[in-house]
Amino acid sequence: MSGVPRADWDAVTRAVAVRERPDRQRWTVTGRQPAAMLLGVVTGRMPAPWSEGSSGVTTGRAEYSAVLTPKGRTLSDLRLWRDGGEAGEEAPLLLDVPAAGAEALRAHFRRFLPPRLARVDDVTEASGMLTVLGPGAADWIAREATGLRVEASELDALAEGDLKAIDLGGHRPLVVIRTRDVSVPAWDLVGSSEDVAALRDRAAANAVPTIESATWEALRLEAGRPAFGLDITDEHIPVESEIHNRAIDYEKGCYTGQEVIVRIRDRGRVNRHLRRLRLADGPLPKVGVELWSPAGDKVVGAITSVARSPREGGLALAYVRREVEPSGPVHV
Repeated sequence: MSGVPRADWDAVTRAVAVRERPDRQRWTVTGRQPAAMLLGVVTGRMPAPWSEGSSGVTTGRAEYSAVLTPKGRTLSDLRLWRDGGEAGEEAPLLLDVPAAGAEALRAHFRRFLPPRLARVDDVTEASGMLTVLGPGAADWIAREATGLRVEASELDALAEGDLKAIDLGGHRPLVVIRTRDVSVPAWDLVGSSEDVAALRDRAAANAVPTIESATWEALRLEAGRPAFGLDITDEHIPVESEIHNRAIDYEKGCYTGQEVIVRIRDRGRVNRHLRRLRLADGPLPKVGVELWSPAGDKVVGAITSVARSPREGGLALAYVRREVEPSGPVHV
């Protein structure tokens, strides 16, 4: 099974599994104007207040965004949503941040966010995140996480970033967010550390397996979804990483790095793009290995992620120069 445990693969393709998320951190942004201050720092839009529902369930969105250097390079990507769904300029926000980008992002916020107007606090220890995935995930979440207050069909109908927030009676609702980071149906569950721990225990009691990293990476590369710290770094512009259509709101006001992004959109182009590669049979190449033109006379890229999928074989993400046709071959 190519390093992917058979039990993992059976669960994610036929039933339901969970994935621990120590690779993510959660920060709150509070103050007199948290959204207004973040608007000039992130590339995307601010999330709208949640829509009131019934039975303690509300609906909202987690917006995907990025934070850039003045030269347009990516310090980190992130998701953000209304923490509690409140409206108004003082409504707090919750940020879902990759651990790989946390240090640089924290330093950037200290420099550009006035603490009286937008204070950033790390609430990772007081909160938790669990990804539930597989064709049976929506049924499991509806039953075990929402107490059937949300139907599986409602969860299946959510677009990426859409969320359902369930009031469990604690200080923080359980937020269920649709994600397409992997090639099977998946939702991120974010809540208090106690509520997420209880869900984790419930999964174990129901014999729902916790998948290994190799399984997650195979599913991520099947989806062609880049990960910060691997495929996206501070050496890359969002257009190169192919996240611009999700992360950038081209109609919003100024933000750090905007001039570079708009110039590329209007008059320029980038020299490389992140592409998904299907690898030939044989040992998997290592991350960082250079890619060569078919003639073998020119380096045209480098691999950033690699995995072997039980159903698609060897897969990779790599930056490839623009002169290489999207469907054209390259050589390791």
